[in-house]
Amino acid sequence: MIDRLPHEKGFHVSWDQIHRDARALAWRMDGKGPDNGAWKAVVGITRGGLVPAMIVSRELDIRVVDTISVKSYSHQDRSEAVVTKSPQADLMGDGTGILIVDDLVDSGKTLELVRSLYPKAHFATVYAKPHGKPQVDTYVTEVSQDTWIFFPWDMALQYVQPMRGKD
Repeated sequence: MIDRLPHEKGFHVSWDQIHRDARALAWRMDGKGPDNGAWKAVVGITRGGLVPAMIVSRELDIRVVDTISVKSYSHQDRSEAVVTKSPQADLMGDGTGILIVDDLVDSGKTLELVRSLYPKAHFATVYAKPHGKPQVDTYVTEVSQDTWIFFPWDMALQYVQPMRGKD
């Protein structure tokens, strides 16, 4: 097996694709909340979970939206997960009725930390890798552990020189 750099086995996600996949996540969550199928609130895990959380909250007409900020990466290096901003305490309780959304579960460390704080919340991600799957309740697409996902908010549109010749 050849060792690859993270970008060499990449899964590039466009804005259209993240929108479609986050809507698919919303469809899976529709009517699944504990209050006659309704959810009390959506909490996005920043930063990657903000876009999917907004789309899910819009699709399900959930007007109470909050965030939890967890830092577990410094550039591309993993570090210990730490909460840097908590959601509204009186909203959260033990997590009952709360839909916590993130873009991706990778190692599972972020969700493990958030789940320890809100054990009764429902954890949903758009994408899931095998090591993190045990920490997520619902996801849309599984990708291999060695795949690096390139999200549209991490990319820039720019001109690319053709393989042969010049323009």
